[in-house]
Amino acid sequence: MRLLIAVALVAGLLVPAIPVLAQDTEAIRRDMEQMRKQFEAMQDQYRKAMETMADRLQRLESQGQQTATTPVAAPPVTAQLPPPTLPGGSPPSPMDLIRPRQPFALYERRGTGQLLFDMGVTGDFIGNLTQSNVEKNQGGSFSGLENLFFPREVELSFFGQIDPYARAEVRVETGQDSRNGELTVNLAEANLTLMTLPFGTQLKMGRVRNRFGLLNELHSHDRPFIDDPNVLVQFFGREGLRENGFEATWVPALPFYLQLLGGVFNGENEVAFGRNTLRHPLATGRIRTFFDLGDFGAIQLGSSIANGDTPEQKSSTIIGFDMKYKYTPTGWQRALFTAYGEYLVSLRDVLVTDSDGIDQTRHRNRQGFYVGADVRPFAHGELSKWLLGFRYDWTQYPVNPGQEWAAGPFIAYYPSEFLRFRLGYKHTERTNCCSYLNFADNGGSARRVDEIFLQATFILGAHPTHPF
Repeated sequence: MRLLIAVALVAGLLVPAIPVLAQDTEAIRRDMEQMRKQFEAMQDQYRKAMETMADRLQRLESQGQQTATTPVAAPPVTAQLPPPTLPGGSPPSPMDLIRPRQPFALYERRGTGQLLFDMGVTGDFIGNLTQSNVEKNQGGSFSGLENLFFPREVELSFFGQIDPYARAEVRVETGQDSRNGELTVNLAEANLTLMTLPFGTQLKMGRVRNRFGLLNELHSHDRPFIDDPNVLVQFFGREGLRENGFEATWVPALPFYLQLLGGVFNGENEVAFGRNTLRHPLATGRIRTFFDLGDFGAIQLGSSIANGDTPEQKSSTIIGFDMKYKYTPTGWQRALFTAYGEYLVSLRDVLVTDSDGIDQTRHRNRQGFYVGADVRPFAHGELSKWLLGFRYDWTQYPVNPGQEWAAGPFIAYYPSEFLRFRLGYKHTERTNCCSYLNFADNGGSARRVDEIFLQATFILGAHPTHPF
């Protein structure tokens, strides 16, 4: 009797649980089915993404931008992508062309507490030794800083992605610009780049180093020489073209690499332009191409133009042509041989006073160029850290009569990618002691200049990738 009562009690407890178990089983089946569908959807998304990436890779390979035999550095493309193609290779519609595209994801892999931007400090120090009469006339390559060891440029940089569609950079720098002057802190660059505008264009706005020619967009510590080429100093001044305004770039979908650039700026360069108003702006343009020569290296060719008004409200135009060639043999970590060159023409109206004291407008056509090269004779080991270089300059003065030429070798030692030392010599001869510096002639004592340079440069933290 007791056994029957126990069995009845157990049955009474299990009977209500049977529907509950059935409901839980059905819920689990529904969840599994939903997860399966989500997994299949993710697989489909990854498959489409891989097909798109494969199509882009095939298109790039067909354009000859990369080869499987020679590891050549890529051209300085500003992260622009070719126009999109729909899966299956069908041409995009007008709406597809104007729709913004995401070129890369945000820094999703960065850990907790890590910044979404990079920052770094760069220090560039120069030592200069020359004749006492050159120091008296401030006629050296670093005018007013002859026979000194000084910080030319100490820079604090912040740069990174704002979101998948824009990036920004801010650079604050200090340096010594006169013998008894204090270090001054200024805003070197602060700009925003919109990376995914319609039709594959980009827009850079803010305070920028104009992308005129080969070297102007590079900071002093990134340039391949200790001092700046004479033609750039004479035509643009010691600071170069550093302006507030806008720059737009476009890389069209062609069988070869081609970058087109146009800019509008205030015109703040006191040497070449200096009107400093958008009513009469400084307009710039540049075209640049790149060719991979396979086993024979790679070459970049470019042409630039800048047009604006001088501080005297006179027309000024500068046209430039530039070239850079780099040869990196198979198996070499760095380039064995690199050659550079720029040729500039200045077309400007100047205000002169004749013997009767009457001001007249005269037209000046002036030109100048520099060529340079460096070689790293060894591929591996301690000797691969040494580099030998040479540069030759010739230029006319953009306003006053006269010209100058200079030549000098240098040697560089790289203990690592973040530390560099250079030792160089430069000989300069001038037909007249006349330039934008307007230093005193002093009987022609600054017409022949011999200088010895020492440069020490370090990078602490992050640093942007160097262009080709």
